[in-house]
Amino acid sequence: MQGSSSENDASPGLDPEVADRLKRDDAGLVAAIVQQHDTREVLMLGWMDDEAVRRTLTSGRVTFWSRSRGEYWRKGDTSGHVQYVRSVDIDCDGDALLVQVDQVGAACHTGARTCFEAGGDLGAVVAGRSRPATAEAAAGTADTLEEADR
Repeated sequence: MQGSSSENDASPGLDPEVADRLKRDDAGLVAAIVQQHDTREVLMLGWMDDEAVRRTLTSGRVTFWSRSRGEYWRKGDTSGHVQYVRSVDIDCDGDALLVQVDQVGAACHTGARTCFEAGGDLGAVVAGRSRPATAEAAAGTADTLEEADR
């Protein structure tokens, strides 16, 4: 993004065909949803500029642009919780990437497996109904919803 490092000084930029498909925000970033490739578990959301996308596509490891630190960071370099790229897909609008990975260790900086596990449930209404407070009641609601779908 603004910075440059020895890793990319001699490197060509992002493939123009890929770059043309990206719809970036005002800061030049695109959202990157990271998902465990085999379980489909959503691990985290990060931000990428063209250089972070290029590094991710060409290195086999996920690289993000840190909005708070203003620098690139490759997941796992300091924590050991590495994300090995399995695939990278772009959504229909070009404004989000789905990065499927083999996650080693925790994906969240808090030490949780996923950033969404660490954040907690907001208690949204599900299928137009309030969610029950107990697991037993939740099981009954799931059965009721399944029957309604038949």
